[in-house]
Amino acid sequence: METPSANRLQKLPPYMFAALRRKIAAKREQGIQVITLGIGDPDQPTPAPVVAELRRAADDPDDPNRHRYGCDAPVAAFPNAVRDYYRRRYGVALAEDQVAVTTGSKDAIVQFCMGLLNPGDLGIAPAPGYPTYHIGHVFASSSTYPLPLRAANRWLPDFGEIPPEVRRAAKVMWLNYPNNPTTAVASLEFFERAVRFGRDNGVLVCHDSAYAENTYDGYRAPSILQVPGAEDTAVEFYSLSKGFNMTGWRAGAVVGNAAAVRALRTVKENVDNGMPRAIQFAAAKALDMAETLVPAVNEPYRRRRDMVCSRLAEAGWPVEKPKATIYVWAPVPDAWGGDSAAFAEELLEKTAVVVTPGLGYGTWGEGYYRISLTYPDATLEEALGRLIRLGRRT
Repeated sequence: METPSANRLQKLPPYMFAALRRKIAAKREQGIQVITLGIGDPDQPTPAPVVAELRRAADDPDDPNRHRYGCDAPVAAFPNAVRDYYRRRYGVALAEDQVAVTTGSKDAIVQFCMGLLNPGDLGIAPAPGYPTYHIGHVFASSSTYPLPLRAANRWLPDFGEIPPEVRRAAKVMWLNYPNNPTTAVASLEFFERAVRFGRDNGVLVCHDSAYAENTYDGYRAPSILQVPGAEDTAVEFYSLSKGFNMTGWRAGAVVGNAAAVRALRTVKENVDNGMPRAIQFAAAKALDMAETLVPAVNEPYRRRRDMVCSRLAEAGWPVEKPKATIYVWAPVPDAWGGDSAAFAEELLEKTAVVVTPGLGYGTWGEGYYRISLTYPDATLEEALGRLIRLGRRT
């Protein structure tokens, strides 16, 4: 007998990164050396003080709770570090009930949707954008209105083009700056407009701040909670994954509107047992040392960004140098007529190099592809050489 599955699974789009991993595995099974630039998973180690704190906490003989459930014996140091970080970094004072500790952002997005959305509700999500926003809506039996991001508007949404019926129906709206995949950045003035839109339309603004630490050339990413009154209509998802090379550690927080934070906590209390205590101590250490640790984390990405942009420009494919994130968002070369999927497919088949097609992030991502900077310099050099040679032969 075939095991039945929930109808909602049929509504999920193919998960882009799962498909990429399958293609890579198939090529490697054929003995082909594949170079993947598709997935943003840092290759550099977690900073040594953070690892040292993990070891200390995991083997502390004076802590009888060190191996218990993270929810039964939570570590006050981590939410306290989140509040202290927001006060130092943004001048934002958070109350205890405005912070929920999460195991990173990805599962928190889905859990958040389950706590906020009812079947039939509507959420607004950017396109191109991180697929998990829509996936969270699907698991909450809700639907998605795709909010266009366009190059002509610096990859920022135009709130004025959202139809009145969508404004009335929407319960949440997702934003993400610095942006994945476009690498766009947003000003505090933009967040003021977003907060005003949320307040005027009764929409909770959910800002995914996963790349707040990965900034260059003197740029510093603002927080939406810096806007006066934002805590009434906004939450922010903060993750240590990319800013501290801690993707596998699964450490983050959701902060802001107390009622929304409480809804997320309620879901988490019922579906997970919290983050391991040793990781909570280590995450607190990372935030306490952020000003010291982050510059060293970012330096390889800055160097690789410069190299990738220079090589593409030399090949006649100029790309704007991003001020933030760990990616380069580049136009598809003219020979492919803007068809990002065809370009990515031919690149894989003929050169064994993987990039992420912009179309995978939504309709308005067409015409672009994403290169991740989370690979060694030599790997990037080799992959770019293959990509450029393909372009010259076409």
